[in-house]
Amino acid sequence: MTVQANELVSVPILGLAHIGIRVHDLDRSVGFYELLGFTKTAGPIGPEPVAILDHPSGIEVNLVLNAPNASEPNVLMDVPEKHPGITHFALLCPDVMAAKDRLEAAGIPLSGGPIRFGPGAQGIFVRDPDRNVIELHQRG
Repeated sequence: MTVQANELVSVPILGLAHIGIRVHDLDRSVGFYELLGFTKTAGPIGPEPVAILDHPSGIEVNLVLNAPNASEPNVLMDVPEKHPGITHFALLCPDVMAAKDRLEAAGIPLSGGPIRFGPGAQGIFVRDPDRNVIELHQRG
């Protein structure tokens, strides 16, 4: 059955429940996300297994511990062909230049930016230990 655009009924959404990120090494990943203010609150639990990290802003990250190889390329970001999928997630940051300094002091290089996105908005990009891309985004 095909639904026509004028027949669509939106699904009610209350917000973002969590972001799931596939990782190889729990300790290594938790250490990285702690630099961004996350705290491990549970896990690993479940059949995959999953570790849950919470942030004071209300964002939850689930680290899915099922990446078998630590050095595989990120197929969405590291190969010339463009595949459909989520390329990154963006976290609001009050001062991306201060964040850049803190990350670099911790030995985390930027993978992109700073980039300006119109009046006052800018972003920087980093990769977690499994090459997942995170944007730190400052609104104008």
